[in-house]
Amino acid sequence: MTQNLSATSVAVFPSRSYQQVRADLLAGREIALLDVREEDPHAQSHPLFAANLPFGRLELEAYARLPRRDVAIVVLDAGEPSPHDAQGGLALAAASRLRLLGYTNVALLAGGVAGWQAAGGELFRDVNVPSKAFGELVEAERHTPSLSAPQVQALIDGGDDIVILDARRYDEYQTMSIPGSVSVPGAELALRARDLAPNPATRIIVNCAGRTRSIIGTQSLINAGLPNPVAALRNGTIGWTLAGQQLAHQQARSYPPASEANRQHAALDARALADRAGVLRVAYPALAALADEPSRTVYLFDVRSPGEFADGRLPGFRSAPGGQLVQETEQFAPVRGARIVLADSDGVRANLTAHWLRQMNHEVYVVDQLSAADFSETGPWSAPQPPHAPVEEVDVHTLAQWLADDADATRVLDFTAGANYVKRHIPGAWFVLRSQLREALAQLPTGANRYVLTCGSSLLARYVAADLRLLTDKPVLVLSGGTGAWAAAGLTVEEGATRLASPLIDRYRRPYEGTDNRAEAMQAYLDWEYGLVAQLGRDGTHGFRVV
Repeated sequence: MTQNLSATSVAVFPSRSYQQVRADLLAGREIALLDVREEDPHAQSHPLFAANLPFGRLELEAYARLPRRDVAIVVLDAGEPSPHDAQGGLALAAASRLRLLGYTNVALLAGGVAGWQAAGGELFRDVNVPSKAFGELVEAERHTPSLSAPQVQALIDGGDDIVILDARRYDEYQTMSIPGSVSVPGAELALRARDLAPNPATRIIVNCAGRTRSIIGTQSLINAGLPNPVAALRNGTIGWTLAGQQLAHQQARSYPPASEANRQHAALDARALADRAGVLRVAYPALAALADEPSRTVYLFDVRSPGEFADGRLPGFRSAPGGQLVQETEQFAPVRGARIVLADSDGVRANLTAHWLRQMNHEVYVVDQLSAADFSETGPWSAPQPPHAPVEEVDVHTLAQWLADDADATRVLDFTAGANYVKRHIPGAWFVLRSQLREALAQLPTGANRYVLTCGSSLLARYVAADLRLLTDKPVLVLSGGTGAWAAAGLTVEEGATRLASPLIDRYRRPYEGTDNRAEAMQAYLDWEYGLVAQLGRDGTHGFRVV
């Protein structure tokens, strides 16, 4: 494709009503319902299966997340003027951009979020809502056992025979965790638990930050037939904190290698679970025919740990560690009704993950007949992306000299994630959201002779440059290597929210992240999770089935 992705034109798109989208969801037809607002506005209110794909990141993510160019896409925004979408036209701009990217079946959700609600549609808060709601449904239907934070503390204080397994990503575990716990990300639990608790009498307690991953992790071990008593830490690290108990920080305990006997046992258990849930199978030699069917969207995910994936992967497969895939399904696979194909090296992680995804009403396959030699691809995986319009670049030393000579003559605009900008940015740089570029320009001081765009690597900045050229007659350049190159050259960086031309709304602050959340916010989050089963019932489009 050689189109200039900055091109603008008056485009006409069909609209899809709430009733039409609902009918597609109920019928299981492929549909991608895309909320193109920034993550914080998305998290405040959206339909259940609306996946967040912000306008500013379309070129970076669309081809990986929407692999079939003629899939039905319905784009939405707030649907009414708001402080973060004053023109009310973000959905139209995103639809036009998607068309330039080659997508041929793009429509607008009639009335956006406001129209969805006005038509009787249920709206949800937070992120990864389908997965969190499913976790609550699992607990409600399977009565997943749990222990409160004071109960677990009493077991620790009493010297009971227990192991505490943290089912989150390792970086989340290191930030804050239950004292003495071990990092075992969700999909690894059934494979590693027997080695961590070889005595069947040892009590296993599974935790996450809130509820979902501890519920799913606990029920995974129960479903897999582990002989040990297993319970979730009720409300995770939030519950621990609200009980006035101290968390540990920077713990570094991780799971050991699985013994061959336990690996074989876990593989048989996981396969039986997947078969019971109705997971489909594809032999590796037949995978190409399944993946290349032109009328279907197919996602290929390797659900092993990131380290194993880096050591060698199947061609065409993307890393999606199983626990995170179950937790963030709509982000990895935003096309509802698509095929999801999972692979690993032993069958445990793939089958365990697949048995949950099938219960979430996904069409799921596990690849069989794999050998070690099949994991032949090495090197980092990179998302497919379109070409950008030609850009003029400037190196870090030239930019540093320009700023030293006359800081007001060069306006540096930083399009990195807001959290990254706060951590470090070039002195004098302004934080800008691409989705609010026009509004941001109006906030900037006048008098600059040129604009220099950056982000972490300048990958996104190269796409934004064409947008900015349509709004100014000043020279627009991109910093080679981005802010990362600036820092690597030993040049000074500053931190803090020093110059915000756009609000920091590109990421929703999760009440279970970090160590400085207010008790009221954490309790409100738990109350919201407890209400999700009722919301699922009112929405009625999920098709979840707990086996």
